[in-house]
Amino acid sequence: MKRSDWAFPADLQPDPARLAFDLDAALASVVALRAEAPEDAFTASVLGTERSGSGVVIRGDGLVLTVGYLITEARTIWLAAGDGRVLPAHAVGYDQVTGFGLVQALGRLNLPPLPLGSAADVATGDRVTVIGEGGRAHALQAQVLARREFAGYWEYVLDEALFTAPAHPQWGGTAVLDARGHLVGLGSLLVEERAGRKRVQGNMVVPTDLLPPILDDMLAHGRRRDAPRPWLGLYVGETREALVVGGLAKGGPAERAGLQEGDALLAVGDTTVATLAPFFRRVWSLGTAGVDVPLTIRRRDQVLHVVVTSMDRNDILKKPSLH
Repeated sequence: MKRSDWAFPADLQPDPARLAFDLDAALASVVALRAEAPEDAFTASVLGTERSGSGVVIRGDGLVLTVGYLITEARTIWLAAGDGRVLPAHAVGYDQVTGFGLVQALGRLNLPPLPLGSAADVATGDRVTVIGEGGRAHALQAQVLARREFAGYWEYVLDEALFTAPAHPQWGGTAVLDARGHLVGLGSLLVEERAGRKRVQGNMVVPTDLLPPILDDMLAHGRRRDAPRPWLGLYVGETREALVVGGLAKGGPAERAGLQEGDALLAVGDTTVATLAPFFRRVWSLGTAGVDVPLTIRRRDQVLHVVVTSMDRNDILKKPSLH
């Protein structure tokens, strides 16, 4: 696993003398993660077959927290420690609701776990340390610009996410640490944020507060045990005029129901929708996976009524196998 040779400028890297925790120990807890999915994986067309990012050791036995899209349908996973050791790993679980993934090292990592903190203790304006795989050169002193809801076009909503800047260019699975060196979030996306009157690039961060309630289920069953949400297989864009179907999962419920790219989504049942989060929440409120979802759409100059029979998206994903 070759490490990239770029580095943050020295003035953007965290200064160990100004931190209240051991930076070197925290750096050691963040590992490089490489995963490979088969060509026929459902997610291969969107996520590719070769994926790379970071993971954070959260337990002494080599349990690693990462973002789930890196390991979804992965056939092989490798972890690389900062001292050059490379170990195979196994996907333990993926939670569609939070986006967290868990990986177990198949060997002795012998790395210090990062303690879990709470994003609730981090305020807008606070400084945080963002660490990606690759040591101090890939560590960044950043600021929390906002705490707010986030909705993703792939049928994903967080009630509250953290948004940090400057952006870490290798955002997937980066560790976000508070002033005590506790893990309060995991980097998930590159986003554009407002800083005063300017627009800047930043990262959307999933709060680690969401992990403890589902950790035992993920370890035991590979996923949360709650009834799965209905999934439509839609990629939805938000415009000033309406929500618009930007893409369809091949063979997914929406495609089977006859929806098309460019369709405007007007209502779910008798509830008008205009933005992503209310649209997804209204769909989820109808019941669990398998429920019929009545949609009102506009296709060119016609208003149409379509019923989509939802499903559990996990049913179409290849399951991890322990070799």
